[in-house]
Amino acid sequence: MPNSYKTESGQSENRVQLASMLPIRVLIVDDEPLAREKIRTLLTRATGFEVVLECANGEEALIAIRRERPELVFLDVQMPGLTGIQVLERLGSEAPPAVVFVTAFDQYAVRAFEFHAVDYLLKPVDRERFQTAMERVAKRLKSHKPDDIQAKLGAMLADMKAGAKQPERIPIKNNGKILFISLSEIDWISSADNYVELHVGTHSYLLRETMNSISQRLPPEQFVRVSRTAIVAVNRVQELQPLFHGEYSINLKNGVKVTLSRSHRDQLPRLGVR
Repeated sequence: MPNSYKTESGQSENRVQLASMLPIRVLIVDDEPLAREKIRTLLTRATGFEVVLECANGEEALIAIRRERPELVFLDVQMPGLTGIQVLERLGSEAPPAVVFVTAFDQYAVRAFEFHAVDYLLKPVDRERFQTAMERVAKRLKSHKPDDIQAKLGAMLADMKAGAKQPERIPIKNNGKILFISLSEIDWISSADNYVELHVGTHSYLLRETMNSISQRLPPEQFVRVSRTAIVAVNRVQELQPLFHGEYSINLKNGVKVTLSRSHRDQLPRLGVR
């Protein structure tokens, strides 16, 4: 009997050691192929990690996380459709044991990540900062405290949802760089397939985001959605001219004309029309 006990104990210890030697299964979620490639390349230089799948949007991420059960997810914060934050809200208790948020630049989000001790990476991802995050993740997973991780994620999501403030500027990826467009510079915004186009003076910039998503992020006292395809800055409106069937022509100060559709007539008071 003692020998049998020792054998079973040894087998148990071997299984524990084997499990500890298995690589950490990783899922990469980002709508930009180059961003996914950068993280994947950095992971190949680290030890103990295995990329099981890559996702280009939040909907794909929901399916992949539930099916693959990764131990670690690199999650882009700002994506068209479901954002990274919304993905975690949908998952709830199904959220992975470890999450590293990836963001172009969101001051409020960064403060929330730091306050709740949740790992994050700023784009473009720095190799040294990446290594630090990986060391923290490996240490956390080895400690086997998933409940603590879930508590941090839950507190962070609640904090961001309750106290999030509107951004003062929007990061735009342009020719390999990131430009920061102040909200006060934007004249109007139009839809362009899977993008929105920010019109700033004589320039325009494409942002991979939906009209619904960006309209929710903009301060309502500064911007008004006037149709399915257009948002205008209130202080850029010069005059309104009634058209047929309840529509209006919005003449901006720069000479651009935007149509306020009949389905958005309820927004007229926000433009000063009573």
